[in-house]
Amino acid sequence: MKKAARFFCLFFALLMLIGTLSVSAMTPYSTYTYDIKGEPAQSPDAYTPDHIIDSDSLNLLNIPEQGKGVALDSPRDIVVDDYGNLYIADANNDRVIVCNRFDQYKFMITEFVNNQGVPDSLDNPNGLFIRGETLYVADTDNNRIVVFDLEGNYKTTIEEPKSDVFPDNSIYKPVALAVDQAGRMYIVSSTTYMGVISINPDGEFQGFIGAEEVTLSPWVLLWRNFQTKEQRESMEQYVSTEYNNIDIDEDGFIYVTTNAIDPIEQQDAITSKVSKNAPVKKLNTAGTDILKRNGFFGPGGEVKVLNEAASGTNSKGGASSIVDVALGPEGTWSIIDDKRQKIYTYDEEGILLFIFGDSGMQTGNLTAIKAIEYRGTDILVLDKTACNVTVYRRTEYGDLLISALKHNRDRQYDVAKDDWQSIVQRNSNYDQAYIGIGKALFRSGDYEGAMSYYQLAHDTDNYSEAFSMWRQDWVKKYALVVVAVIAVVIAAYVLFFRYANKLNVKGQTKTGKYTFWEEIMYGFWIIFHPFDGFWDLKHERRGSLRGAFFWIGVTILSFTYMAIGSAYLVNPYNEYTSIVVTTLSVTVPFLLWCAANWMLTTLFDGEGSFKDIFIATAYALVPMNLFIIPVTLVSHCLIQGELAISTLLLTISYIWTGFLIFFGSMTTHDYTFGKNLIISVCTIVGMAFIMFVAILFSGLASNIIGFVTSIVVELSYRV
Repeated sequence: MKKAARFFCLFFALLMLIGTLSVSAMTPYSTYTYDIKGEPAQSPDAYTPDHIIDSDSLNLLNIPEQGKGVALDSPRDIVVDDYGNLYIADANNDRVIVCNRFDQYKFMITEFVNNQGVPDSLDNPNGLFIRGETLYVADTDNNRIVVFDLEGNYKTTIEEPKSDVFPDNSIYKPVALAVDQAGRMYIVSSTTYMGVISINPDGEFQGFIGAEEVTLSPWVLLWRNFQTKEQRESMEQYVSTEYNNIDIDEDGFIYVTTNAIDPIEQQDAITSKVSKNAPVKKLNTAGTDILKRNGFFGPGGEVKVLNEAASGTNSKGGASSIVDVALGPEGTWSIIDDKRQKIYTYDEEGILLFIFGDSGMQTGNLTAIKAIEYRGTDILVLDKTACNVTVYRRTEYGDLLISALKHNRDRQYDVAKDDWQSIVQRNSNYDQAYIGIGKALFRSGDYEGAMSYYQLAHDTDNYSEAFSMWRQDWVKKYALVVVAVIAVVIAAYVLFFRYANKLNVKGQTKTGKYTFWEEIMYGFWIIFHPFDGFWDLKHERRGSLRGAFFWIGVTILSFTYMAIGSAYLVNPYNEYTSIVVTTLSVTVPFLLWCAANWMLTTLFDGEGSFKDIFIATAYALVPMNLFIIPVTLVSHCLIQGELAISTLLLTISYIWTGFLIFFGSMTTHDYTFGKNLIISVCTIVGMAFIMFVAILFSGLASNIIGFVTSIVVELSYRV
C-alpha cells in the first residue's frame, strides 16, 4: 500500500510538472505593465498563442495559381470582416488571400476586369480595410485604391486624387487606409508628409488632416534669413512626420501611427504625456489629436528603453518603432512595436492594460511584426518575415480586464469593483486595478476608502480629488473646531512674537551676561531688524556660539521632520533621508560658506573673525525654522492644486534666509553693499573650489590606500 501511495504521488507530481511546462511552453514571453515609477511589473498572461495561420495550414502550395501553388511572400496587412473571415495582403505575390472564420482557405483576389472592361491585377497591395460588405485594397505600386465585395468581385477603382496642394513631382503610394460610415476615405501614402489624405466616396480630394507640427530651431530660423527665395520655399528639409498606418472607430475618430519620430523626442512625449511627437494619435475630422493620456505614461510603446529589465531575452534598447494600431472591445486598442515584437494594449483613457510578445521562433514569438487585428476576443498578428499570422486567445485574466472596463462604461461601478478586486487577487502588481477599486469607492461616497487604494497605486491626482471631498465633509462636520484651531494658532503666534519683541527690547538696556534663553530669542529680533541685529550680535555679544549651535540643531531637526512628516501628496513614495544625511546636507554647505567667506574676507579687509561669521550665519537660519515646521503640518490639509502655497512659503523662507546671510556678512565685515555683493559671489565660487579640491584629494587618497593595500596583500601571499 505504501509503495502504491508513493507511486501515485510521484505520478501526480509528474503530471503537475508536465502541466506547468505545457503552460510555460504556451507563452514563450512574459506579460507586464509599468508602474508609476516606470519600472516593469510582471502580470498574468492576458493572451496566449493558440495557433498559426501560414502557407501550410492554408494548403497554398497545392492551390494552383498560374499553373502552380505559391506560398505567402512578405504579407503586409490583415483585416477581419463581420463574419470572422480573414483577409491577408500578400504583397510580393500581388494578391489578397481570404480565409473563413475557421482559418481555412476560401479564395484569393489577384486578377480582375476593371471598370473599363480591361483585364487588370493588383501590384504590391500593402493595406486592407473593410467597411460593411466592401473590401478596400491599397494597391500601392499601381497608385490607387481598388474596391471589391466580400466575395472578391470587383466593384470600382479610386485613382490617385488630384489637387494643386500636392507638391510638384510628388508620388502617390497608398500603403494603408480607413473608411468611415459615410464612405469618406483616409489614406496614408508612404511618400506624403503633409498628413493623412482625405477623399470623398467619389475619389475627390478633400484635404490633409493630422499633419505633425514642425518646430524649427532658432539656428534654422536664422539661417533661413540668408537663403534664397527658392530655398525658403522648399520644405524638403522641414517636412512633417509621415504616418505608416491607420484605423478608424465607429464614431469616425482616426487612429494613426508613425515610427519616423526622433527617439529622444518620442520618449519625452511619452513621459510628459503630450501629443506632439507621440507615435500614436487619435484624430477628429479636423485633424486635432484627442487621444486621452490618463495613464502613468502616454501611450506609445516601451517606457524604460535605456536599460530594459522587462521581459524577454531579446529585449532591445531605444524607443519603440510603432507600425500599426487595432481597435478592440470596450474601447481598448493595441499598437505593435516592430523593434521588440511586442503588443501594447490600452483602454479608452490611454491607460496601459498589458504588454506581451517577444522575438523568437517559438509559437507566440515573432520575427518581424507588421500588422495587428482583433477578431472577437482573439488578437491576430501578422509576421512579415515568417509569413504567417499568429492567433492569440484571450485568457481568464484578460476576460476580467474587459469585464471591468465594460462595467465601468456601463456605470455599474459596484460590479466593476468586484472585477478589479478579482484582478488584484491575480495580479497584485497592477496599480490600475487599485485605481479602479478606488474610483468605484469614490463614486459610492467612500472617499477615505478610495484614498487608501489610490495611495497603494501612488495615484496622487485621484488621491487629491478624493481627499478634497473627504476634507469638505470633515470641515462641514467640524466647522467650529476648524475656526477655533485657526484662531488659537494665530493668537499663539501673535502672543509669542509680542513676548519675543518685549524680551529683546528689554535686553538692549541690560548690562552683564545674557542668558541662554535670551540669546536664543535674539534670533527673532534679527529677522526683522537685520542691520541693528547683526551689529549688536557682534559688538554687544547678544548672541553666542551656544546660540548658534542651537539654531543649527533646530534647522537640522526641522529638515528631518519635513522629510519624514510631510503629507502623502508631498512625498507619495515615502522617501526620506536619515538624520545623518540631513545633518550633512545642512552642516556641509554651512561650514563651506563660513570657511570660504573667512578666507576671502581675511584677504580683503574683512573685520569679522571666523567665529563672528559662524554666529551670524547660524542666526540667519531662523526664518527657515519659522516656516518649515508649520508648512509641513499644513501640508496634511492641502490638496494637490494647493501645494503651490506651501512651496511659495518655503521659497520665501529660503530667500529671507539668503538676504539675512548677505546682510549679516555685510554688517560683520563692515562692507559696502557693492563690495559685499562681490565677496558673496566669490564666496560661492570658493565653496565650489573647496569642494573640488576635497573631492580630488579624497580620490587620490582612496587610490593611494588601494595601492598600498594591494601591495600589502601581495606581500602577505608571497611571504
